Amino acid sequence: MATPTSAGATSGRTFFGHPWGLATLFFTELWERFSFYGLRAILVLFLIAPPADSGLGMAEGTAKALLGVYMAMVYFVALPGGWVADRILGARRAVLVGGIVIMCGHLSMAVPGGAGFVYLGLMLIILGTGLLKPNISTMVGKLYDGEPDARRDSAFSIFYMGINIGSLAPFLVGYLGQDVNWHVGFGAAAVGMALGLAQYVIGGRHLRGVGDRPGNPLTPAERTRVFRTVGLVLALVAAVLAAFAAMGRLTVDGVTVALTALAIVVPVAYFAFMFRSPEVSGEERVKLRAYVWLFVAAALFWMIFDQAAGPLNIFAQQKVDLTILGWDMPSSWTQNINPILIICFSAVFAWLWVRLGDRVGTPHKFAFALVMCGLSFVVMSIASNAAAGGVRISLLWLIAVYLLQTLGELCLSPVGLSVTTRLAPQAFASQMMGVWFLATAAGDAVGGQVARFQGALGDVAYFLLLGALTVAAGVVMFLFVRALRRLMGEDRAPAADPAGTRA
Repeated sequence: MATPTSAGATSGRTFFGHPWGLATLFFTELWERFSFYGLRAILVLFLIAPPADSGLGMAEGTAKALLGVYMAMVYFVALPGGWVADRILGARRAVLVGGIVIMCGHLSMAVPGGAGFVYLGLMLIILGTGLLKPNISTMVGKLYDGEPDARRDSAFSIFYMGINIGSLAPFLVGYLGQDVNWHVGFGAAAVGMALGLAQYVIGGRHLRGVGDRPGNPLTPAERTRVFRTVGLVLALVAAVLAAFAAMGRLTVDGVTVALTALAIVVPVAYFAFMFRSPEVSGEERVKLRAYVWLFVAAALFWMIFDQAAGPLNIFAQQKVDLTILGWDMPSSWTQNINPILIICFSAVFAWLWVRLGDRVGTPHKFAFALVMCGLSFVVMSIASNAAAGGVRISLLWLIAVYLLQTLGELCLSPVGLSVTTRLAPQAFASQMMGVWFLATAAGDAVGGQVARFQGALGDVAYFLLLGALTVAAGVVMFLFVRALRRLMGEDRAPAADPAGTRA
């Protein structure tokens, strides 16, 4: 891996031809994703498991909605997490603090003390991920300031491969959770985050000062106003929660619906705020218009894609033949199919984006991703029909579903991270990465609520309806590719678009 570098790269020790700082961020994110995806693979199964099996015994619809809102909030808090890094901590310290809080959350989940420890653990993981997730991605982008977009895309594809190596956590966490004890599985996730923290501290010297200081630190007067405002908001939230609790309306279903509404309203309000901000230039505002359409496409993609942890996970447990040579494979292991496919194809796509260069733009990739994701649910509809009458179907059906989703994911997720660092207004650099994760938050929250209708519609109609809607959205986006590329500046030579390489 110590290879000569091409134009724009850093000389000396490299990581697959990239700066060695990418390796530090790669492995930190790998272990954080190990903890996240390990929990994700067993959470809904733990929630619906009867108390006799150490579960919480929730109704399926409520468990799916809670899972969706949990995943949504993990990404939702990326926006304030980016703001904290921009104005107070700096990205580097924000990642460190976030990792510590995440580890504490998983330790709380590992305590077999009932629902209280579970909800506390989920809350801590949400808060910690909000600090870590957007800022570690921003640091990757900052390593490539002034370098070609294709090289940044290649780096994010390699970084994304690390995410998906960590996503293989269900092999260990899933086995421990389902076959040993749920809380032992949660404890394994905590150990993974601890390893990530150790690696981040040891490898920090390779980051070349990236993220050491806030990009736009608060003035003393601003700091006083911010802390006063935060205190008032927290007091208001506490008062509202107390009032609902007194009326007997503080239920899991009520909270999930309220948080879903929040996940939709906040990005709309934040985009409106950025468009009106005097800190955003005219050229940046034009690119922001294109980004709104990419945001909507991403939200729809994640609404479908992230149902893997809920409806598809339960489907695997109840309707897929998981017997291998007489051994019953834990159903959570099916959550490994996607990251295995990602690992197989990440290097290919990293090479492909460099090879294609500017001939295939970001809107092309997003449109293709929507079509692939929609087709995966069409296949799920066919698989559901085959499983009618209590017949357990072959695992190959789920492999086909995840293959289609993987092809879409590789066209949208790493490319979306890259285009966000490129189109971000200078005044909102870290916060813009948080805005990107709001697309996932909105999609996951809505997906969790939509999943409530699966029982009423039936599996066949449910998957077919969502799949057809997503394919149609992808086709519509293909029709507007040229207009979007024009707004983004992708139809101009790099020299004519100096803002295009901003991260």
